[in-house]
Amino acid sequence: MKKRFITLLSAIMAFAGATCHADNPIVQTVYTADPAPMVYKDTLYVYTGHDEDNSKYFVMNDWRVFSTKDMVNWTHHGSPLSWKTFAWAQGDAWAGQCIERDGKFYYYVPVKKKGAGSVIGVAVGDTPTGPFKDAIGKPLVSSGPGDIDPTVFIDDDGQAYLYWGNPYLKYVKLNQDMISYDQTVGVVSIPLTEESFGKRIKKDAKEKRDTLYEEAPWLCKRNGLYYMVCAASGIPENIAYATSPNPTGPWSYRGIIMPTEGGSFTNHPGLIDFKGKSYFFYHNGALPKGGGFTRSVCVEEFAYNADGSFPTIKMSKEGPKAIANLDPYQKTEAETMAWEFGIHTTTNTLNVYVTDIDNGDYIKVKNVDFGKNGAASFSASVASAAQGGSIELHLDKVDGPQIGSVAVPNTGGWETWKSVTGKVSDATGIHDLYLVFKGNGTEHLFNFDYWKFEKK
Repeated sequence: MKKRFITLLSAIMAFAGATCHADNPIVQTVYTADPAPMVYKDTLYVYTGHDEDNSKYFVMNDWRVFSTKDMVNWTHHGSPLSWKTFAWAQGDAWAGQCIERDGKFYYYVPVKKKGAGSVIGVAVGDTPTGPFKDAIGKPLVSSGPGDIDPTVFIDDDGQAYLYWGNPYLKYVKLNQDMISYDQTVGVVSIPLTEESFGKRIKKDAKEKRDTLYEEAPWLCKRNGLYYMVCAASGIPENIAYATSPNPTGPWSYRGIIMPTEGGSFTNHPGLIDFKGKSYFFYHNGALPKGGGFTRSVCVEEFAYNADGSFPTIKMSKEGPKAIANLDPYQKTEAETMAWEFGIHTTTNTLNVYVTDIDNGDYIKVKNVDFGKNGAASFSASVASAAQGGSIELHLDKVDGPQIGSVAVPNTGGWETWKSVTGKVSDATGIHDLYLVFKGNGTEHLFNFDYWKFEKK
């Protein structure tokens, strides 16, 4: 694993430059796909699929969840759910979406059923980061081949809808409990007409689809207008959309939002408004060794046109600007980062932490506000069964001004945690913070759980 990430991240260094890094993709420690953003209270969560390393197909065994308060630093919360959570499933943890209702969190996911094909299950949890458990002990939806890519939406009147499908587009009206649906209405198929989803220019005689609709629907609403955004136009995919005055259509095709680009032959939209701004999530193959089966989630800030239509949104390396500063005087998880080099994250029975730390690896945290008076000291929770090392603190670039360091000893075990503290000087104002790891030897240096500065 470590060897793979050293190779991968060495290539990222060449791709992004030695001291100036892009912030897309938002995660570099694992491959992520099929983003599904959700806002809960003051935090934006994004639920993703997880492409396994070196995949030659859609080899996906679990889902991941990340969160942000500022749109530039992302905290990895590990895996809240796996296809193995469903006793009746046998694989394929593909694109899903989570939504909150009445303090519970419902995660709709496609999986492969034992002895059958794709179906849609529903899991429930008490927090946005899980853990989630199978809510009903069986599939929620099993309507035929192509039951994938569920999108869930709760309208202003309280009615919830679940859409899904490839090559078709279907929906059900969910009941108030969110784990069953209105059987009197049943499963409804949306007519895929040129008026609704555009005319497909067929690339060969075997092409059977007449419209641009392909898969990955995303249902949302703004100013009384319903949007159906989807992966479109065949392989390789772009992202297009239709609108309707009703959540069940009829839909009117409006155009392409994101052209085909990015090194992945699939794409998957996710839209959200957060703290007064609009964000468009997608995936591409931008990480080294990335491609159609090793994808990475990205995000762009955008503004709707005056008439409610989408602008053309292009993929970028920069991503959105920060909408808040990070407070270094609060406990910050080590797995909160805007960018990283060389490290990995892992999970024990209690939490997620940073591991696989070697000499020269680092974590970048953006927009850290040390304030006018600045910081006096820095502490970190670390563990090591090896020689340990040190954490150097640099401002604005990996070899920028050093404001302090802490020594990390052998603590007696890889999960034997100890707090280490060091003095800090010349840390005032707002800066990007680089936590640069130093040490000798051939073993990994230490594990890293969280950090915190103290004020002067």
